[in-house]
Formats: sequence, C-alpha cells, structure tokens
Amino acid sequence: MIGMPVVDRVEAARFPAFPVHGSAGASLKPEHLVGIHADPAPVGFFEVHAENYMGAGGPPHAALAAIRERWPVSLHGVCMSIGGAQPLDKGHLQRFKSLVDRYEPALVSEHLAWSTHETTYFNDLLPLPYTQATLARVAEHIEEMQEAIGRPILLENPSTYVVFKESTMGETEFLSALVQRTGCGLLLDVNNVFVSATNHGYSALEYLADFPLEHVGEIHLAGHAEQEDDEGALLLIDSHDGPVADAVWKLYEIVIGRRGPVPTLVEWDSDIPDWPVLKAEAAAAQEILDRYAASRERGAANA
Repeated sequence: MIGMPVVDRVEAARFPAFPVHGSAGASLKPEHLVGIHADPAPVGFFEVHAENYMGAGGPPHAALAAIRERWPVSLHGVCMSIGGAQPLDKGHLQRFKSLVDRYEPALVSEHLAWSTHETTYFNDLLPLPYTQATLARVAEHIEEMQEAIGRPILLENPSTYVVFKESTMGETEFLSALVQRTGCGLLLDVNNVFVSATNHGYSALEYLADFPLEHVGEIHLAGHAEQEDDEGALLLIDSHDGPVADAVWKLYEIVIGRRGPVPTLVEWDSDIPDWPVLKAEAAAAQEILDRYAASRERGAANA
C-alpha cells in the first residue's frame, strides 16, 4: 500500500504471493477440505465469501489459513450493499478490511446490488435502477470501500429478474461509468449474463459486445435452475447448485477469446457435490484458458 511504513509491509506479508493470472479456481467448501489437502494439484485458487469468516477465530479461520499457506485466495463479499440507499455499515466495512489485511487475497470483489434497509437485512442480492442518482451513490460507496481496504475492488454484474422503468441507461453503460468514476475493476459473471438475458428477452451476445471487457479482472461461472413464472414462461434462477450449462460455457469461450485468459472461478454453493466433481468443472475452465493462452503465444511468435 502506498505510504505504508516498511516495517508494516514486512509484517503484513504473512502468506506466500501466488500468481492467479490465467488460473481457474473453485469455491472453498468445508466438505472438500480433506480432499483438497490430499490433492497434489487441486485448482489454481479458492474463493470464499467474506461474511463466512468475520468471526475473530475458531475452526473456519484455521481452515482458511491452512488453505492460504498453499494457494491464493479470492475474497468475495455478498453483504456490503453497495447499491443501497443508506450509508455503508462501518462495522461491516471494518470487518471486511480486517479479512483483507489478514489473508492478503489475490482478488477482492463485491456485487452491484443492495440488501439492507434501515435495520433490516434481506438475504438476497437485490437489483437497482440505473440512473444518474444511483450511479453517484454506488460510486461513492465503491470509493469508500476501496479507501477503507486500500485497494481497488472488482464489481460483479448481477443476475436480475425485474427491470425498472426509471432506468435511464443500460447495465453495461452503468458499469462502464462506475469504472471511469472509481477506478474499480469488474467481475464478469457469465452465468448472470445468460440468466438475465434469458429472463428479459435480450441477446447475451449483444450484452457482451457492449461489456467493457478490458476492465474484467475475474470471471465467474456457475449453474442455474429452470422454473416457470406466473404466466408459464421460462424463468432462470442463479442457483449455484449444479454444473455450468453448455450455453454458459459457449459464452465463456467467446469472452476468453476476446479478453484473453483471466482468473476464472466456478461457484457451487448448494447441493454441494464431491470434490472431484467441482474440480472437474474448474479443470474444464482451465483447459479453455490454457488453449487460448497457447493460441495467443503462437500468434505473438508468428507476428
């Protein structure tokens, strides 16, 4: 961190520095800890939800510290309520900062969403209208978070099930404006793109063509569930309870072909499978990353 005393920098470097560029990772689940430590080459990195580690100590921290000694970690927040109308919770922000300081994650991210109102917390990532007023508020919250933790964050595009009549700009335009105002990066969730595009009837390919891929620092892949809405139409739910769908894999290949290999995380948060199943999903992403990395190297060598 700029301006940090040398002695503090030395003390802060408690874990090895691992590269994550071009690596595929997986969600870290307690059910998989034994299998992971017995695996000589599990995945490139692991991602954890920050809110699961905001206690002072105990078994969760012991397990995460053991993982961090051997592999890089991505810290993914789900409760900051960056899109909320009220100020950020200072206590929550301080606990988040403590985790960043404690584990020195390779990547730090949050959601473009809100989840709090006054003293009520909603266990969901709720959408927001894309207006100039919302843009100013979200930008202020991102800057506050980045200032508190001393580094840029990656902001994730949401999966949505409703749209707002008062929106005056599209989602990709809104995200681009946030990058320009705050210097944050973006976490592109390809499954969210497919879910939202299907639910609202627009083209996922056109959305990605407008997405500022040059600012993407991480990609998420996940499974989704199919339901019907009240009128019997198809409704996709970003459920994270199964393998990545073929259509999402195809979109992912398009993104990697345009953007190049960036860290990619396979999320699986319910109906947790055995470790080899989740590892195979990450391995499939790694194969795509490696293939496009090799293609770029050949192109550079022939230039």
